[in-house]
Amino acid sequence: MCALSNRAVSVITLGRMGFIAAYDVQMRFAQQHLDELSGRPYTHGENTLLLVEHTPVYTAGLRNNFTKSDELRLKKTGAEFYKTNRAGSVTFHGPGQLVAYPILNLHRFKPSLKWYASQLEQTMMSTLKQFGLAGRTTDQTGIWVGNRQIGMIGLHESRCVTTHGVALNCNVNLDWFKHITPPSQGMEVTSLTKELNKNVEYKDAVKPFLRCFQEVFDCELEYKMLDEKEFTSVAVSSTAGKEFEAGSKGLGISQRAEYGLRHMSTLSASAHLDGSTSNKITPMW
Repeated sequence: MCALSNRAVSVITLGRMGFIAAYDVQMRFAQQHLDELSGRPYTHGENTLLLVEHTPVYTAGLRNNFTKSDELRLKKTGAEFYKTNRAGSVTFHGPGQLVAYPILNLHRFKPSLKWYASQLEQTMMSTLKQFGLAGRTTDQTGIWVGNRQIGMIGLHESRCVTTHGVALNCNVNLDWFKHITPPSQGMEVTSLTKELNKNVEYKDAVKPFLRCFQEVFDCELEYKMLDEKEFTSVAVSSTAGKEFEAGSKGLGISQRAEYGLRHMSTLSASAHLDGSTSNKITPMW
């Protein structure tokens, strides 16, 4: 088998989807990799790149210094709030932002999280170059145009299986970021639309991003549809106010209710997606 076929990556577009539903899809693909690595019979992990445009949501990483009152304040904006098992602080995802979750077995590429993060940074900067923008990295995690942040990177890795990923601001409403990065902190967030002074939608960034991902990772992209017979539902709390727990096997809760994958928006209750802190992580900011 040639090296390139070993690096085949399936691209699945989830469309507009709530955070919990997309997280569940991530965990299902990641678990396939982990089962294969554990030697479980008849299992095969498929390298997958999930593309999604989230409904408004703030997500916090393990470097989370937000208090309960901060959490409630963010929920009052109309967005949802979830704690995750990536490092870093709080960021925003929402309409007008391209979010990409590569679920990869790095043994088929290079088993190095540092290398992987660098490849994603290069993918983001190459994507910006397609739009005539010069992206750069700084001592802070993420991708910048000048001194303005346009892309976020937040990773989690367990046994060289990756989850979470990157986000590129297209025409997202930047006012959402003011609730977590006030101007007094000296950090400015920007978008393709703002930098180019013309409307650049999510769909306009997909092809340039995929082209750059394929070139940087030296892989073959295969476009697939999500098989809803395989992912028929996700489990969520049936009572508002209960907390979510998500580890390597996905959502784990004491009471369950079934929701269709594409029809479920994440709940407004606080969700805790805290995984093991022993795994390697890279901050979102």
